[in-house]
Amino acid sequence: MTLSILDLAPIVSGGTAADALRNTLDLAQRAERLGYRRYWVAEHHFAPGVASAAPAVLIALIAAATTTIRVGSGAVQLGHQTPLSVVEQFGLIDALHPGRIDLGIGRSGQRRAELAAGPPPGDRPAARTVDGLLIPSPFDFSKLAAHPHLVHYATLLQQPGARTPDFADQIDDVLAFLDGGHEAHAVPGEGADVQVWILGSSGGQSARVAGERGLPFAANYHVSPAGVLEAVGAYREAFKPSDTLEEPYVIVSADAVVAADEAAARELAEGYGLWVRSIRTGAGAMPYPTPDEARAHVWTDADRELVKDRIDTRFVGSPEQVAEGLRVLRRVSGADELLVTTITHRHDDRVRSYELLAEAWDRS
Repeated sequence: MTLSILDLAPIVSGGTAADALRNTLDLAQRAERLGYRRYWVAEHHFAPGVASAAPAVLIALIAAATTTIRVGSGAVQLGHQTPLSVVEQFGLIDALHPGRIDLGIGRSGQRRAELAAGPPPGDRPAARTVDGLLIPSPFDFSKLAAHPHLVHYATLLQQPGARTPDFADQIDDVLAFLDGGHEAHAVPGEGADVQVWILGSSGGQSARVAGERGLPFAANYHVSPAGVLEAVGAYREAFKPSDTLEEPYVIVSADAVVAADEAAARELAEGYGLWVRSIRTGAGAMPYPTPDEARAHVWTDADRELVKDRIDTRFVGSPEQVAEGLRVLRRVSGADELLVTTITHRHDDRVRSYELLAEAWDRS
């Protein structure tokens, strides 16, 4: 199977974090039976609608509830922790579940200053279609990165006065702790059979670091669809063979909702736009709304523009429609795997979406 799952452990309106976490464990067990390759969880903080605030803890719970599927992070934000603490956490999990753990690492916790500065001068690229794949106009994250709530939250995620080292140096420390090349020894952690991934949204430092160190790379089409081809291209250009990989290896993420037919899938996906709006207005991901709750929102032109790139690049429809859309994404991006994230208000609908997708993918 060349499909994997990214789960945010979504909290839905009327639900609780406990409900969300129980649903995550159930979905992971079902994903294993369906043959999905990996089950990754994200790291989000201060989000009323997301329960995956501590990836290592959740990964340990998922690994204990499953037996064969790889389990990992998409991604641990290294700007909030030291390399040693991350290696110890994942080494501990690997000690009990050897050979199944993926340590996906991101630098979004370190990118706020860059994002707050805004995009470089020049015209904003227009949306375009590349061999059947929509590449939207890039979203400007500068206002969101400078939002007072997010600026304040950033101070709560680190000790007062803490300084985050350069991302490349942190990755080198992680690798050194794992392979025993550091003068200090991480126990547990040193020698752990953990697969290290780098996640990125652009052709910037994350893609270059992944390539230069010969690590597998995960590119975001579901969060920053405008930059996915740039990110994959920069990774491949920078790639150098390593003890980990002889050739580049790429996974690309995608949002998808599958149902028996397109009309039913669009009904299930109705809450997505309002949910994305809550993130991009700085409020943090809201509890995922019901279709009726979403339809009750009075949309402005500014609202629609705020979420347009995310709405336009989802894959929503029948099993055959979504499978074909994902095949296009895989072909155009050159992905070796796809990482699919699905959120619906009802857990049963989310489970069924993944079931239908797996069946359609097997037939393709």
